[in-house]
Amino acid sequence: MADITLTSCQGGDIAPRLEALANLRIRVFRDFPYLYDGDLAYEADYLARYAECPASLFVLAFDDDTLVGAATGMPLAEECESFRHPFTAAGLDPQRIFYYGESVLLPAYRGRGIGKAFMKAREAHAAAQEFERVAFCAVERPDDHPARPVDYQPLHGFWQGRGYRRHPELTARFAWKDVGEAEETAKPLVFWLRDLTPEDRP
Repeated sequence: MADITLTSCQGGDIAPRLEALANLRIRVFRDFPYLYDGDLAYEADYLARYAECPASLFVLAFDDDTLVGAATGMPLAEECESFRHPFTAAGLDPQRIFYYGESVLLPAYRGRGIGKAFMKAREAHAAAQEFERVAFCAVERPDDHPARPVDYQPLHGFWQGRGYRRHPELTARFAWKDVGEAEETAKPLVFWLRDLTPEDRP
């Protein structure tokens, strides 16, 4: 990571970087397993939720002045109902959970410790705000999906190594248009959770 600069900001301070972040999300999520046929208008609405939340977090990775990766988060209680519902239905209090929006990184920069740095920064932020848990969700595609690359490796091992556990009982469904498809279809996103400890504090 010697040539990579990491910086963090909250809420409206992301404004100068919103367009770059939107384009980065579209570029990274176009690949399997998301296959997201991105739309800048949707991205503007989606990212506005984070920019308008003072307790949100953006962790940005730069190569010189080029944004090459980003991770986001906000209190789950501030997220939309579709994200909160699996937790409230299971009797879990969203007020106690910090939610990770996404972690996106260009392929050329993977395997260099940036993903771990993203996780640590969000864990430290959530622990400092006295949240009890952190959570994120990930799309799950069939093993025989026709767009699945032969060499595709899911990130389950990386997440488990950071102490996160998959909770299939906490599943949301969201619709978006896949690359090459004409209509939106709903996909399952399964949540992963981790309890925070005093050691996570910065």
